[in-house]
Amino acid sequence: MYRTNNCGVLRLKDVGKNVIMSGWIKKIRNLGSIIFIDLRDLYGITQLNLINYFNNKKKINNLGREFVIKVEGQVIERFSKNFKNPTGEIEILVKKLKILNNSLVPPFKIENNTDGNEDIRMKYRYLDIRRDIIKNNIILRNNIYIEIRNFFLKENFLEIETPILINPTTDGARNFYVPYRKKKGFFYSLSQSPQLFKQLLMIGGIDKYFQIVKCFRDEDFRSDRQPEFTQIDCEMSFVDENDILNIFEKFIHFLLKKIKGINLNKFPILTYEEAINKYGSDKPDIRFDMKLFELNDFSNKQEYIMGISLPVCFNYKIIEEILFFFKKKKIKQLIWIKYLKKEKFKSSIEININLMKNWAKSLNSKCGDLLIILLGEKNIIVKNLGLFRIKMSKRLNLIKNKIFSPLWIINFPYFKWNKKKSCYNSLHHPFTSPEIIDLKFLKENPEKIKSKSYDLVINGKEIGGGSIRINNSKIQKIIFNHLGFSKKKIEKEFGFLIKSFKYGAPPHGGIAFGLDRLISVFAYKENIRDFIAFPKGQDGKDLMIESPSKRE
Repeated sequence: MYRTNNCGVLRLKDVGKNVIMSGWIKKIRNLGSIIFIDLRDLYGITQLNLINYFNNKKKINNLGREFVIKVEGQVIERFSKNFKNPTGEIEILVKKLKILNNSLVPPFKIENNTDGNEDIRMKYRYLDIRRDIIKNNIILRNNIYIEIRNFFLKENFLEIETPILINPTTDGARNFYVPYRKKKGFFYSLSQSPQLFKQLLMIGGIDKYFQIVKCFRDEDFRSDRQPEFTQIDCEMSFVDENDILNIFEKFIHFLLKKIKGINLNKFPILTYEEAINKYGSDKPDIRFDMKLFELNDFSNKQEYIMGISLPVCFNYKIIEEILFFFKKKKIKQLIWIKYLKKEKFKSSIEININLMKNWAKSLNSKCGDLLIILLGEKNIIVKNLGLFRIKMSKRLNLIKNKIFSPLWIINFPYFKWNKKKSCYNSLHHPFTSPEIIDLKFLKENPEKIKSKSYDLVINGKEIGGGSIRINNSKIQKIIFNHLGFSKKKIEKEFGFLIKSFKYGAPPHGGIAFGLDRLISVFAYKENIRDFIAFPKGQDGKDLMIESPSKRE
């Protein structure tokens, strides 16, 4: 027997018990007349009292950090208690100690405040996992997995696996390819998502499907993106947009209540156009206000004019930072105005007082605020003010970190014109249904079409996205044509889907949540690598197993 108790359970009520414990040596403290060891396992830390070993110098000197040991002893009350540790009121008076395995000196401190940079921690990830901060993230991930399944099974969803090895598609992100051993020149592609298969499940009459699934996309790397990532993938038959929003809002409410103990009100809903015009982003962070406002009504200038009001932040250092930010963005026409007090302003250029009053009123400015006004091309102005809004929210500490502010974004434009290829791109994906009211634009004016799509945004992060799907082969072919797909490409890559629509495809729709990103948001963190047991580094490499490697 290696243990009767783990390192996280013993308390004052256990004083007097004889116990066996095993774990790793986190720390050794030699106080001269007495020696203490902090013993660590998955469940916590327990202090060992080695006073009985004080004269056994050889035994003590052989011990080191991260040695695996087994001890037998008695639970006693600590003289000097540590109330920050759940087991900090007791210790184990060790009677027997056995070294189960030695350890080299770790290449970095296995502490939350470690001295190891990310590369060295990725190379020795199995050591990094021993740190509480990573261990607790993995436990959080496990707990969320459990609650995901609890929710969907209670809602009568079926958990169904779909293929990983599929045919490649040439739209979307780049594919990862796997050679087909039996026929030279033939390849599988690793699935970017189960999109087509979950639609086929609905055509197969499954009704409600979910899956926690690995997906693979050869994309540029960021702190919130990995080449292999995990989705909560869902699809339902006989639903419209409201059905989808209601059930999956219920899902997020359920997770927040179970995992964080938080109750939220109903999520606000913004159209794509409202989100862009108010926040300069289709994934706005609404933990703080600071909206954008169009100001053209008060000027006869031909350029587009938009502004934002910054709360109480006037000093010339900040002004210089603002000017430098927009200079890098190649914004040439910028006006700043300080709202000094009622009817009094100070501006970077000479401006009519009534115009400044009107702008201040439109921007909901208060005395002490700094008004930033940009003039130029609308798309450029809106995009850069949206980026500026986020930058200044951090600079001015406006974001309340430990709150959750979800919202739905709906009614995305269906198409975006691709100048290089002289065709349209779909903003979501080509299987999204157009709004019924916009079908009249389908053949001649596709740029006017809105899609039956929706994104869930939490704290400025896109957590999930989905749509009502096309279930009509004629509409699907027209969409493919607008995207520049040839008949050969349509038949080769999507022929089976088009054919399936002819056998009674029900109205259906769904959503996919980025699980890694969702977990990081729940933990108020940015970097999803800390929530994956064995992630890839920033350049897509696994430093621990030295992958990818050359094939011999």
